Amino acid sequence: MRKFLILFSAFMMAIGLMACSSGDEGNSGKKKSSADSAADQQKVKKSLVHLYSELANAINSKDADLNTYEASGDKSDAKMKTSAQVSAAAVAEELKKIKIPAELKNQSNDLEAAIKDFTDSYQTKADELKKSAPALDGANATFTKGEDKMGKVFEDAKLLKPSLNKEVNG
Repeated sequence: MRKFLILFSAFMMAIGLMACSSGDEGNSGKKKSSADSAADQQKVKKSLVHLYSELANAINSKDADLNTYEASGDKSDAKMKTSAQVSAAAVAEELKKIKIPAELKNQSNDLEAAIKDFTDSYQTKADELKKSAPALDGANATFTKGEDKMGKVFEDAKLLKPSLNKEVNG
C-alpha cells in the first residue's frame, strides 16, 4: 500500500510539474536567460520530487518493524521492541547515505538540515528503544521539524508541501 501511495504521490507531482511547464511553451521572444531560468526551475522541481521519493523509499525499506512496534498496543514485547530498535537504527544509517543532487545546490543547506532531522529522529528512536521505558515523543518532534524544513523548500519551489510522515507511517 505504501509503495502505491509513493508512486501515486510522485505521479501527481509529475503532473503538477507538467502543468507548470506548459505555460512557458511558445514564448520564443523571451530572453534566453528567462528560458534558462525556467528550465532551471523545472530541474529543481524534478530533483526535489526525486529526492523526496528517495527519502520515502529509504525509510520504507527499513522501518517495517519500527512501524509494527509503534502501532502495537503491546509495548512490553521485548522481541518486538528489539526488532524496532534495529529497524530504527537501520533507517538512520540509510538516511546518512542520501546525497543532495547538484541541481539543488541553492537548497542544499535546508535539505541537509531536514535530512539531519530525519536521521536524528530515527537514531533517537533507536537509542530510546534500548531503554526499559522508551519515550519517542522527542524523536517524533524532531521528525516534524525536518518535515517543516523540507516543506518550506518545496513551497519555495512552488510545489505542494509533502508529508513524509504520511508516506512512511500512513
